[in-house]
Amino acid sequence: MRDLKRIKGDASFRKFFRKKNKLKNSVIVYAKKEKTKNLLIYDAINKILIKNKVLAPKLLSEKYNRNYIEIQDFGNQRIFDVLRKSNNKFLYFKKIIKILNQIQRIRDKNIKNFKDQKYTIPKYSKKMLLDETNLFCDWYLDKKLSKKNIASFRKRFDKIVKNLILNLKFKNEVFVHRDFHVSNLMLVNKQIGVIDSQDAVIGNKAYDLASLIDDVRLKTSIILKKKIFNFYIKKQNKLSVDKFKNDFEILSILRNLKIIGIFTRLAKRDGKKNYLKLIPHAWYLIRVRINNNRVFKDLKYLLNENFREELHEN
Repeated sequence: MRDLKRIKGDASFRKFFRKKNKLKNSVIVYAKKEKTKNLLIYDAINKILIKNKVLAPKLLSEKYNRNYIEIQDFGNQRIFDVLRKSNNKFLYFKKIIKILNQIQRIRDKNIKNFKDQKYTIPKYSKKMLLDETNLFCDWYLDKKLSKKNIASFRKRFDKIVKNLILNLKFKNEVFVHRDFHVSNLMLVNKQIGVIDSQDAVIGNKAYDLASLIDDVRLKTSIILKKKIFNFYIKKQNKLSVDKFKNDFEILSILRNLKIIGIFTRLAKRDGKKNYLKLIPHAWYLIRVRINNNRVFKDLKYLLNENFREELHEN
C-alpha cells in the first residue's frame, strides 16, 4: 500500500488513490461494499463515452470482490484551475462546448460493464428531477423556518416545481452527464477529458449547458455566460432558441436549488462545512435566472417570502 497516495475527492462517497507505476500512474477508485454497484455504472458510462471518441478514463483492472477498480490517471490539472488563471476563458469554453456537442450526439443507451452485465442509461424522469429539487426542502428549510412553516412551504414548493417541470419544452432524448462543469473536466496532454460521469441519464438537451454556465464553483460574468450560451446556440441545427432558453433557465434554477440542499447535507451529515461557503453563489445564480421568465412568478414570490435575504444577497 506504500505506492498509493490519497487523492482529495469532491462531494463523492468514493475514495480515490493515485498508484505509482513504473511507466504511468493509475487511479484506484474504492467504494464501500453497499456502493460497489456504482463502480459497474462508472465503467459502463466511461465505455460509452470512449466508444464515441470522448476522452474518459479507461478501465485498467478490477477487483470488484475487494470493492475497487483501477482506471487511467488523468492527472491533477482541472479545467477549473486552468480557467482561474486564464485571461481568455471563452477560448476554453468554446472547446468545452465542442465536447458537449459530441456528448449530445451519443446514441448508445446500452453497454456491458466489466462483469459482462448489460447496463441501460436511465431516463431523467419527472420524478427524479422533482426528488432532486426537493433536496432543498429536505436539508435547507430548517435553517430558517419553523416546523409548521416547513410543512406549508413544502406543499407550495412541490406544486410549483411540478408545474415548472411540466413547462419544459424539450423531450428527454440526449445523453446528459448530469454534473457537467469545469471541475469534472481535466486537461490531459492538451486535450479535455471528462470524469465523474456515473450519474449520466437520457435527458433534456439544456441540462448540461445550464450546469456548465451556471456553475456554483466558478464565478463568471453575465457577459461571458451570454457568450457561451450564444456560441452553443450557433453550433445547433434547427433549434428553437426561445424553447431552449426556457428549459435552460428552469433547469438552472432547479439544479441550483438541488445544490443548496446537497451542500447543506454535506455540511450537516458528513461534516464537509467548506461547501457552505458556495451556497450564497447558488442563490445568486437563482436570482440571475428567476427574473427572466414569467414562469417563475410563483417560485419568486415563495422564495422572496421565506428567503428574501438569501435571494438578494450580494
